[in-house]
Amino acid sequence: MKASLQTEIEKVVGKIIAVEVLGEQGCTSEVCKLETAQGSFLLKRSFEKRYRMWLAEEAKVLKKLMQEKGIPVPQYYGFIEESDSSSLIMSFENGMTLTAALTSAESIAEKKVLIKSFGEFLHKFHEKEPLRMLVEESDWLERQLDKAQHYVDNGETEGSQELLNQLKAHKPFSVKQTMIHGDCTTDNVFVQDGEVRLFIDVAGMTVGDPRYDISLAISDFIDSPELLGAFYDGYTRYRVSPEEIQYFDGGLYEFF
Repeated sequence: MKASLQTEIEKVVGKIIAVEVLGEQGCTSEVCKLETAQGSFLLKRSFEKRYRMWLAEEAKVLKKLMQEKGIPVPQYYGFIEESDSSSLIMSFENGMTLTAALTSAESIAEKKVLIKSFGEFLHKFHEKEPLRMLVEESDWLERQLDKAQHYVDNGETEGSQELLNQLKAHKPFSVKQTMIHGDCTTDNVFVQDGEVRLFIDVAGMTVGDPRYDISLAISDFIDSPELLGAFYDGYTRYRVSPEEIQYFDGGLYEFF
């Protein structure tokens, strides 16, 4: 860590006593646990332009949610931009991702309990009154398709123009918009005391199509009727169709 960055971080969290590198988060950022005189904090850093933009969006969302206690996310402490990197400082949360919890689960019964709690957690989130601070005037799906087009035009995605043209031509029927996480995979929810209790990686949190969240949420266990059933035991407000799953997870998500 450069001395200049450490100085800026210590203005926020106090003197750093120890730094523990927790590894990369996907390919988008590196994550460190900071031990300071004021407690433990999480430092998330990105270096490539696209990922720095995503990190800035995450910082913006967390900052907006500082006064909103009803949305379970890490607490925002600061955002630092330098010429070669961007750094987000947030609370360090004990627990593990749902992906890790499912990997360490010793039985199908334990996995079902975890996945049902995921369904319940997402159900409650989608039932919340949308926050005005996250509502945008333009349609969520149109914004996503516009972003996807930008990524295709600039060679920043593995998704193809042919796939994007299909998505534009065959948009699903409209449903009531809700709060959505925007990248609701098992990697991006946190398990604490045996239940899913926290969202992480919230750059895409907004008001949008809940079918996107559901489709991503079930993608890792879509071929297991038992685990899928456990999810829908917890999430009872809507069941996505195979066509909707293909559109959102098999199609739109390819660009993000």
